Amino acid sequence: MSDDAVQQKSNFKRSVPEGDSLERMVCVDCGFINYENPKIVVGSVVHDAGKILLCRRAINPRKGFWTLPAGFMEQHETAMAGAMREAWEEATAKIEIEALLAVYSIPRLSQVQLIYRAHLAAPEIAPGPESAEVGMFAFDEIPWKELAFPSVHWALGQDREVAGQTHFPPFVNPPGEFGDLKDPAGL
Repeated sequence: MSDDAVQQKSNFKRSVPEGDSLERMVCVDCGFINYENPKIVVGSVVHDAGKILLCRRAINPRKGFWTLPAGFMEQHETAMAGAMREAWEEATAKIEIEALLAVYSIPRLSQVQLIYRAHLAAPEIAPGPESAEVGMFAFDEIPWKELAFPSVHWALGQDREVAGQTHFPPFVNPPGEFGDLKDPAGL
C-alpha cells in the first residue's frame, strides 16, 4: 500500500516505531505498522536448440529494448510458478525450470530478482501483451547494446558461465553492482 493510500484510509504518519531504526507508516490511533518491503521479480533465461528467448518490451520502462521474460511475482504464487507465468504472459512460452541461476539485489528499485535457467517445453512462442516481439538468439546474436536492464546482461553472462552444468551455486550481483554503487555494509 502506498503512503498516500495508507494516510487516506486511517490516521497514519511516518515515524520510527519503538524498537526499530527505520521510519515506517504508523497508525497514531492503534500503533499498527505498515511495513513496506521490496518487490520480488521472477524470470528466466530460456533455452531451446542452442538459442535464448528474448522479448522486446512494448511497455515502459525501457520500451523497445530486449529483456528476459520476467516480472513481478503475484500473491500466493511460488517463485518458479511466477517465472513460468511470466514466460507465458510475455512470450506465450511454455517452459520447464531447470535451476535457480541468480539472486540479484537492486536496492535503488527495492527489488530482489530471482532468475532461473529453463528450456522451452514446446517450440511455439509469440509476443504477449507486454512484448512488441519475441525471438530466439544464439549467444553471439544477442543485441547486447539493446538490452533493457543491467541484470539481463548479468544473467546472460552468468548463464554462459555454467553452460552444460546441472549443479552450481546461484550467482549474485557482480562486484560493485548494487544499483547505487555503495557497499551494502557501508565499508
